[in-house]
Amino acid sequence: MNPLPLRPMLRYLPLVVALAVGSALLLSETVDAEPINLAPERTVVWKDFLGVNAHFLWFKPEQYRKQISQYQKLGLDWVRVDLHWDRLEPKEQGYQLSTLDELDRTLTAEKIHSVFYLVGSAPFVTTAPKGAPFQDQYRPRDYNVFALRLAMLAQRYPNIDAWQVWNEQNLPNNWRPAVNAREYGQLLLASHKALNIAAPGKTQVMGGMAYYSQMPPRGKSLMFEALGALGVQNLGMVAAYHPYTMTPETDEPGKNEVLLRGNQLNATLHNAGIKDVWATEWGWSSYAGPKELQDLVGVDGQADFTLRRLALMATQDYQKIFLFALSDLDERASVRDQYYGLLDLKGEPKPVYTALARFLETTGPSLKPGTTPVLKELPDTFYSVSWTRADGKHLLMYWSAKGTHISLPEVKAAELLDPLTGAKQTLNDNNGIRPAVKPTLQILVW
Repeated sequence: MNPLPLRPMLRYLPLVVALAVGSALLLSETVDAEPINLAPERTVVWKDFLGVNAHFLWFKPEQYRKQISQYQKLGLDWVRVDLHWDRLEPKEQGYQLSTLDELDRTLTAEKIHSVFYLVGSAPFVTTAPKGAPFQDQYRPRDYNVFALRLAMLAQRYPNIDAWQVWNEQNLPNNWRPAVNAREYGQLLLASHKALNIAAPGKTQVMGGMAYYSQMPPRGKSLMFEALGALGVQNLGMVAAYHPYTMTPETDEPGKNEVLLRGNQLNATLHNAGIKDVWATEWGWSSYAGPKELQDLVGVDGQADFTLRRLALMATQDYQKIFLFALSDLDERASVRDQYYGLLDLKGEPKPVYTALARFLETTGPSLKPGTTPVLKELPDTFYSVSWTRADGKHLLMYWSAKGTHISLPEVKAAELLDPLTGAKQTLNDNNGIRPAVKPTLQILVW
């Protein structure tokens, strides 16, 4: 091992205080005792804000070209693609890049924006014990070798927009034998320096951390906090994490974890000097079981959960978010991981794709901050988000676990749309409309 020294990073220690949020973030949870009505503070442009994870290298070119065509119909053009070092270089200097070359040509021709992440150790440099399983999931012996390979890729593929360093390094099975923030910080610094030389000005992204960057034992500390002690917030890199939860709003009934934790963590990262924060994975699988961590929600639940979470995340201070994933995968993935896609294995739309398409058709390509209208008779599990569409129309996205009606006394006429079913209803009442409330997201337009 020949890691670069951490001395240049340590001079930023005063900013550690800004990132020391672990225990406060994990423990300060509030109960959803009152309706939550959100009025965003900034415009969202979907093609710049919303992307997808795309496992293009799992597929033949004719298959991923169909996936790209379906994706473009949504009006979106950012993808996040996985690169596994052990497959690109199974033997030292024995590169296998032809399939990646072809993918790069396709993305360039289709004008698709991309972030690629390099993860895993190549066989010749892994620290895995001889004969141990999961050889690629161990850290590399020499972080500079990883950094040089990442720099080589950045030079070879100048049309790739951003490069991300590793993935979910705060989980034990992605940084064996044990999670270690200092070791990952050394890999990150080596990669940052190599990319600065090979591709100056190119966007660099820290490895996307699982959940809110908790490190084992779960709930004790955040990797962001540990990396803050090393000064990584001053490298000018994008911070990234993966806010997966059981439901769109929370992991635990009665708690508003998604808004609370995301808002607090994003504010802390921005206040520490990090300009951009990306959620580089989030989503739900539509798998039918047997149960593997995530509850079974099916294809309709996947569509419902995705729209509700998208409505919430669009109000938060992320600069980009990447839904997991564009397509389902084959049996090489676990049962759960096979069914995260917007598209099935044949590249055909699943209910989540259709619902998202209706959602984006209703909103248009961008939304401006709106003002929450007068709302009455709200159930205590009510969520709403207010926007203004580019044509000046007002939009209210809303849902509640308690089915009922709400009152908008100052709105006399509106159209109610259900993006899950495609149903539309015209509402008129001189005393103010009273639209129905469902557990799934509805959009009111007036």
